[in-house]
Amino acid sequence: MKFGHFDDDAREYVITTPRTPLPWINYLGSEAFFSLVSHTAGGYSFYKDAKLRRITRYRYNNVPADSNGRYYYIKEGSTIWNPGWQPTQTELDFYECRHGLGYSIITGKKNGLAARLELFVPVGDNCEIDRLVLTNESDAPKSFTVFSYVEFCLWNAVDDSTNFQRNFSTGEVEVEGSTIYHKTEYRERRDHYALYTVNAPVDGFDTSRDAFLGAWRSNANPEVVEKGACTNSVAHGWAPVGVHQINVTLNPGESRSLIYMLGYIENPQEEKWAAPGVINKTRAHELMARYATDAQVDEALAKLHAHWNNLLSTYAVRSSDEKLDRMVNIWNQYQCMVTFNMSRSASYYESGTGRGMGFRDSCQDLLGFVHLIPARARERILDIAATQFPDGSAYHQYQPLTKKGNMDVGSGFNDDPLWLIAAVYAYLGETGDMSILDEQVDFDNDHTLAQPLLEHLRRSFGYLTTHKGPHDLPLIGRADWNDCLNLNCFSDTPGESFQTTGPSEGPVAESVFIAGMYVKYGNEFAEILEATGHADEAAAVRKEVAGMEHAALTAGWDGKWFRRAYDAYGHVVGGQECEEGQIFIEPQGMCVMAGIGVDTGEAVTALQSVQTRLDTKYGIVLLQPAYTKYHLELGEISSYPPGYKENAGIFCHNNPWVSCAETVVGHGDRAFEIYKKTCPAYIEDISEIHRTEPYVYSQMVAGCDAATFGEAKNSWLTGTAAWTFVDVSQYILGIQPTLAGLKIDPCLPHEMDGFTLRRVWRGATYEITVDNTAHAEKGVASMTVNGQPVPTNTLSPAPAGTTVQVKVVMG
Repeated sequence: MKFGHFDDDAREYVITTPRTPLPWINYLGSEAFFSLVSHTAGGYSFYKDAKLRRITRYRYNNVPADSNGRYYYIKEGSTIWNPGWQPTQTELDFYECRHGLGYSIITGKKNGLAARLELFVPVGDNCEIDRLVLTNESDAPKSFTVFSYVEFCLWNAVDDSTNFQRNFSTGEVEVEGSTIYHKTEYRERRDHYALYTVNAPVDGFDTSRDAFLGAWRSNANPEVVEKGACTNSVAHGWAPVGVHQINVTLNPGESRSLIYMLGYIENPQEEKWAAPGVINKTRAHELMARYATDAQVDEALAKLHAHWNNLLSTYAVRSSDEKLDRMVNIWNQYQCMVTFNMSRSASYYESGTGRGMGFRDSCQDLLGFVHLIPARARERILDIAATQFPDGSAYHQYQPLTKKGNMDVGSGFNDDPLWLIAAVYAYLGETGDMSILDEQVDFDNDHTLAQPLLEHLRRSFGYLTTHKGPHDLPLIGRADWNDCLNLNCFSDTPGESFQTTGPSEGPVAESVFIAGMYVKYGNEFAEILEATGHADEAAAVRKEVAGMEHAALTAGWDGKWFRRAYDAYGHVVGGQECEEGQIFIEPQGMCVMAGIGVDTGEAVTALQSVQTRLDTKYGIVLLQPAYTKYHLELGEISSYPPGYKENAGIFCHNNPWVSCAETVVGHGDRAFEIYKKTCPAYIEDISEIHRTEPYVYSQMVAGCDAATFGEAKNSWLTGTAAWTFVDVSQYILGIQPTLAGLKIDPCLPHEMDGFTLRRVWRGATYEITVDNTAHAEKGVASMTVNGQPVPTNTLSPAPAGTTVQVKVVMG
């Protein structure tokens, strides 16, 4: 069942009913100011950090769902409605939401009045623009009143939702004309404030939530709206809001636009005040002046569209499969950009209050966006590396506002250091910018400990080299990629964090998954060393990698698949002797991607075991059999009910690893089959089962052991986005940036005749045609560049600004 449809020409998903299974959202903003907006105009806004600079308040897990946002109430006679249906839920004569790239358009119609709400964050400014266009589509004049509504957060979202004994007394506002200024704590320690304004004279306002809603009411039935007139309240403590009242009369066919702005302003300390107790509004006035007219808003929207046109022009495919083209060209890359901005910090599942940017997460996300914004990828790498500890380990998270590591979930996740190597290699392969390796980068944000980035990579690799267990496999530490496999935790107390309880180190618990990473990214580190003139060190690294590969094929091999780990007692995790959790997905994908067992047959055997033991119609489950009881020695993974999340759920993040692995052994049909099972465009028809947005990836889907098999959770902010783009762009379509050049090595389903692809790489444009009329799954039979045959399928960089014609014949 569908609740909308794709509009590929407009690059929008069109939702045609407000009654979707869950709130279906979009992200506005790409620099510092961000907004989440649902298909019913719910959501919230923040500046840089969803915890420390929250601008509007949001109530998670609320009933009814998604019942706070930026709302526009229309009162015509006794009828009160919202263009987006929420929160009044008045039945509309027409409803539509178009989620596009960095903008959303919500249209509602009632009794001959149309209200079109355009929402976006302009490029280069810290504000959200909401343009409400009202049109009288009836044959008689209409008089009605429009009320806007936002509820301000008192900046720190955690403190705002917990410290009521203080916060009920701190709220402060100023009102100047049609602008409401939220200045809570500005008098004290802050140099920033928010504003909410409209480009028209107002007929009333309110800044007190109690005054607007009335006693014992909600935003579904505000007393002010029912009465039809604001009270001009000025908030002193309690809950400050922003409400504008505008009375409108329209003749038949007449339209009127109202431009609302929610903005964020910072003032230098010496310029905070215009007069005693009066905030300096100079920067606010300048910001408002830039979006005061429809022409200015149209220009800003055009600039936003041009921004996305430019980004998405870097990689674009045309094939016979419109769903493949849709995901590659639009939605997968768009989601990769959102994960660049957010990591896992702010969604409808991640509240933005409990975690910052993930070290591992941000490194993986970079794999999906480095081709789009290499300069910002460079900045991100340096930010991440600066949170690394001097011994090569790392904070697991850092705050986007301060760029400093936090210990909210501790450290000691022993896969983290290797992800930094992965990110740097991806950047170097994309840009060829070896100068980044010479950049002086702090350890633990301490300038006195700064070393070149290459030294950070050296310590990343060295940390795992010096932290091995009894089987010469890497020690797992707090956990590896799977945060819920806690082999050194042993928590039996309710409420304890599995990620911070117990020692982060242990002398025995080992990870076969990290062994696969060590081989894959150790080889990439060796390439970096060879490219920078460190041949002897590269040889030493490759020797260590060879030893790890041997350990993975001996202690890490279970006969039919790669084991998952060894626990703190030295017992196998993910082996045939285990009653539950006999086979896990992660080491099968990562070890084969690393090339382990490819030449000797173990790789194909492991992938066959995945297909036999783990595959389902909705994707590959993380493990089997599911854990049916709590295992103290394994931790959180066994605390979930069977089929959910890490306990045999379909963790979409690691499905692409198996798809990539299948291309490594040349199985194009199987690789594409895996790709399609979790790809939104291919499962749009089961939206009533899947439930999350049909245009973006989710973190997980309930597995075959679950009561809700096929139901997705945790959409948007997931490494699934980056890894799936890596899978489809580099492994299936086969366009791989490397230090040596641009390698072209497709692995396709045999029925695909080929494709054409535009790839901008290191300043040159490569127009690539792949001919697969031979219906091969893998193999380049011949290749020409600008009409001339070439002996290899790896292209040297062409001069920036040139266009290169490449023809590949598979066979």
